[in-house]
Amino acid sequence: MPPSLEVRLWMYTNMVKSRRYEEAIKLAYLEGKRPLFNMAKGPIPGEMHLSSGQEPCAVGVCAHLRAEDAVTATHRPHHIAIAKGVDLNGMTAEIFGKRDGLSGGRGGHMHLFDPTVNFCCSGIVAQGMGPAVGAGLAAKLRARDGVAVSFIGEGAANQGAFHESLNLAAVWNVPVIFVIEDNAWGISVAKESSTAISRNSERAAAYGMAGWFVPDNDADEIYAVAGAAVERARSGHGPSLIEIQTSRLEGHFMGDAEGYRPKGEVQALWARDPIVSYRQRLVESGVDDARLGRIEREQQVAVDAAFAFARASNYPEPQSALQTVFA
Repeated sequence: MPPSLEVRLWMYTNMVKSRRYEEAIKLAYLEGKRPLFNMAKGPIPGEMHLSSGQEPCAVGVCAHLRAEDAVTATHRPHHIAIAKGVDLNGMTAEIFGKRDGLSGGRGGHMHLFDPTVNFCCSGIVAQGMGPAVGAGLAAKLRARDGVAVSFIGEGAANQGAFHESLNLAAVWNVPVIFVIEDNAWGISVAKESSTAISRNSERAAAYGMAGWFVPDNDADEIYAVAGAAVERARSGHGPSLIEIQTSRLEGHFMGDAEGYRPKGEVQALWARDPIVSYRQRLVESGVDDARLGRIEREQQVAVDAAFAFARASNYPEPQSALQTVFA
């Protein structure tokens, strides 16, 4: 079923919020790191993986989810966290390593946890797949119609955890959906150089589950396919695998020189920016340009407020360092 206008505007709103968020993260992350790039410097030290270009994957799936539905995400998690409804102030403070962060500033951007909307992510490739199967199994054992979703990159489909998780999900008929965000690059390794088949969605058949491939980073088509998968899961028909052809507009991490990418690839991807194209689709369907402009301004205000909150927040007290460590 295609999305209603209300859903389409919700998806556009969250795609815009995610993009504005990543733009703000990029600026804040680079503070103090130039002219000689040093990821240990600035207000956000460490690695940073931006999700610009992959926004349709998050909104098309999360539009069908409830707060109690569990989502596990990857080291590139911000678009998914935003679409799932993770608190923007707490997430931003966490990324800045501040006391008011989701985990008191201890997790950083690859380890975001918000139990109010059942969201988590990890820097370990394919790590979230097993926990997602467990969350789906818990919902089934409690006789609830909840679902779990595990977002992974295409590189994770070559990990042992991928096959173990799909197998157990099928054996136990678990209400879980595995979503592969295929941006064609596992760090600096092209998909065709690491994966034996062109479409990972075909692997679903080996585990007796439904499999879909969604081309062209299309939010409306992702919504339709995800709706079918969620309905299958909620009605007791078990797991599904969805592979989405998406695009990574930035490097694997901030500071990535991207010398491995063919000449002109990044420019071509930006020319097909999914947010720009989706905005045009909305306008062509009759949505007033001024209405979209208001959405864009409102999301910028929300992002600016979250960053102001994070910057104003205090760092954790040194004596609190061991409070959450098992003795």
